[in-house]
Amino acid sequence: MPYLSASSRTALDRVHAGDTADAVPDPLQRLRDLRTLLTQLENDPATLTAVREAVDSGAGWDEVAAAAGLKAAAAKWRWQGSDEQITERHEAGRKRAARPSSIPTDLPGMSVADAATRLGVSAQAVYLRITRGTLRAETVELADGRSYKRVFFDEDPAPTSA
Repeated sequence: MPYLSASSRTALDRVHAGDTADAVPDPLQRLRDLRTLLTQLENDPATLTAVREAVDSGAGWDEVAAAAGLKAAAAKWRWQGSDEQITERHEAGRKRAARPSSIPTDLPGMSVADAATRLGVSAQAVYLRITRGTLRAETVELADGRSYKRVFFDEDPAPTSA
């Protein structure tokens, strides 16, 4: 088996050609070439093959991680298991990364934390009032599966002690 895949070899050759050229390539082209090479190497089957061979020959995940410049948990996440398990794990990670990380600001009502601040009580006290039926709340579920408890005031409450 060749050391690198054809796509990694092509990216490496492009960087090498730019490095040895008489005229220095455009800075943006150099950046594109370098990033392409990094991406190709990161996804090259030779990487996974080397990891599997190292583990099969007795190397621990700490050693594999150190050689890859990662922590052991990150190395295991990337390379441990069958091809199907790795693909499934990486796909789930991509889906998580694609979801918005911030709470939407256009939800109806008020968050439990904001309601607690407005009432001058703890969030736990707000949940207790919801359970007792003295405070109206609904769970709002978004299309991407996230859900939020939202509090609705029928009138403007004055801060109280709970």
